[in-house]
Amino acid sequence: MTLLRESCLGQLWLLLLACYQDSVLHRLFAAAGGWCSRQIDESRVLRPLCREGMVARAWPDSLLCRLLTFLADLPARFLRWFFRLLQATFEDSFFARLAFTLGDETAAAQSWLILLLWVIPFSRWNNAYTLMAFGFLLLLFHAGAMHRTDFRLNVKALGFYPLVLFGSIFLAVIFSRSRSLSTRFLVYHISAALCVLVTVSAVRHMEDLKRLVAGAAGCVLVSSLYGVVQRFQGIEVNASYVDLDLALNETMPGRVMSFFDNPNTFAEVLLLLLPLVLALALCSKSLPARLAALGVFILGTGALLMTYSRASWVGFAVAMVVMVFLWKPSLLPLFFLLCCLAVPFLPVSVWNRILTIGNPADSSTASRFPLYEAALRVIAKSPVSGAGLGTAAVQRYIRLHNLYRGNSPFVHAHNFYLQVWIEAGLLGIVSFLASMLWNIKRAAHAVRHCGDSAARTLTCAAAAALCGAMVCGLADYLWNYPRVMCIFWFVFAAALSGVKLCGETS
Repeated sequence: MTLLRESCLGQLWLLLLACYQDSVLHRLFAAAGGWCSRQIDESRVLRPLCREGMVARAWPDSLLCRLLTFLADLPARFLRWFFRLLQATFEDSFFARLAFTLGDETAAAQSWLILLLWVIPFSRWNNAYTLMAFGFLLLLFHAGAMHRTDFRLNVKALGFYPLVLFGSIFLAVIFSRSRSLSTRFLVYHISAALCVLVTVSAVRHMEDLKRLVAGAAGCVLVSSLYGVVQRFQGIEVNASYVDLDLALNETMPGRVMSFFDNPNTFAEVLLLLLPLVLALALCSKSLPARLAALGVFILGTGALLMTYSRASWVGFAVAMVVMVFLWKPSLLPLFFLLCCLAVPFLPVSVWNRILTIGNPADSSTASRFPLYEAALRVIAKSPVSGAGLGTAAVQRYIRLHNLYRGNSPFVHAHNFYLQVWIEAGLLGIVSFLASMLWNIKRAAHAVRHCGDSAARTLTCAAAAALCGAMVCGLADYLWNYPRVMCIFWFVFAAALSGVKLCGETS
């Protein structure tokens, strides 16, 4: 590192920084950024959006929260009683001490499991792996709770709206028109709920959250490297992944999908995790760790471009804007300038793909309208209960009532919000929107009232990733693959954990 700082390139970089600090351009950007910050603080629109609602404020002290916390803590209470009863036996047992030690490091174990789960090739993937992994982490957590009184499942941090959402998922199975089909999808949502519960409970300090994000960065690294290998090996252009009229995408090569079954799925994984990787680069203390994380971010961004997934591109752009907005609003003018300067350097195939966004002549775009119409017909026919949990139940419902008029098969609504509504009903879509808005609002409020710290940076990134996913969801359904659903809820839990840590450091 000393050699790098003393090199000609290092000296030139320091000279440029010094010149920029004293330049008119820097003063202009600082003034513009200060104006942006004042608008945020004084805005009559943003202040109500960032204010915590009455229901959210009442939740921690509510009877329901205390009851659920008591019920969730019962297994740990029993285990602690059993430990005190046979304390000498447990303390003399090598395996008991090993279990206690592993239980204390549940977050570290989760970071390795995250990496292992998310780089398994699609051909060898089984959705039961997620349930088994988070079930094991829950047992590991209780092993730690057996000899420690500060290990408790943190129901309070989950919030009211996510609990209502998970409750609506169970109701969607009960009122499903195809209960047997919906039950299979219930298992995927239970895995996601365990992911949120274990993550929020296991993260006790900043290093825990950093370990989890490092595991996610490992997933980005491995999957992106394989995506680059696919690009160099060459991928045959699949007409089903682009417009049927290949003339609209004549410069576009085959779309990389890495370990996943679909390039859009790979793009959604990168959309959710890349902001966290960037935050890890920004908050790393050592220069090698910072450069490594930055390298993973650049590699992942390149892989995201190679997926040619337009919805994820737009979502990622929004995520980056939100992250800068939350992290350092004064950098927004410089960020937009750099974005404009980067446009001429985009590959021709990427630029042509961007130009097809919203083009009615693009069959991929046009094919979505029959899907939206079918989803709206389901809502009109069953607005309260929906068709039942899971894409299979929705497909069967639409087929039985002849609600789809398109040519290609109906897989899902290609819209996050419509699909949640037709699966989980009115309560499901309302609680889903409330959960996302509540979490993003809490994150925005926490970072505005927290000093510069790693917790603040990672919270900004998690909230930004959720915002990007919500925008991407306008044109795609991110929960179509259960593995992406798990990653989505992991990012949701990372935001909750970041808010909790911000509250402890502020």
